[in-house]
Amino acid sequence: MDHLAAEVLAVVRRIPSGRVLTYGDVAALAEVEATARDVGQVLLRHGDGDDVPWWRVLRADGTPPPHLLDRQLGLLRAEGTPLAPSGAAVDLHLARWAASGRGQDAQPSLFD
Repeated sequence: MDHLAAEVLAVVRRIPSGRVLTYGDVAALAEVEATARDVGQVLLRHGDGDDVPWWRVLRADGTPPPHLLDRQLGLLRAEGTPLAPSGAAVDLHLARWAASGRGQDAQPSLFD
């Protein structure tokens, strides 16, 4: 496993149950230069380990990729993650982990 993958997986492993990050959040928190696409590729290659809660990483709009929609939302529901009223996305305002600098328990940003 390369350094990028190790750093991305370290961030994903820290996301608490009931909380989520976007692919972009994970990229920003990794201690290497990474993009949201890099995070997605790492999770495709290495996310199936028992200790990698891949389902806690979503697209910027709070939705899972279409091919994972039912599976990922089911895992998030089981953890009590707040969903949007439609039920097809996560409410990022309530569920985003504060480590990203966003979310309900984070300090407001001038850019939000």
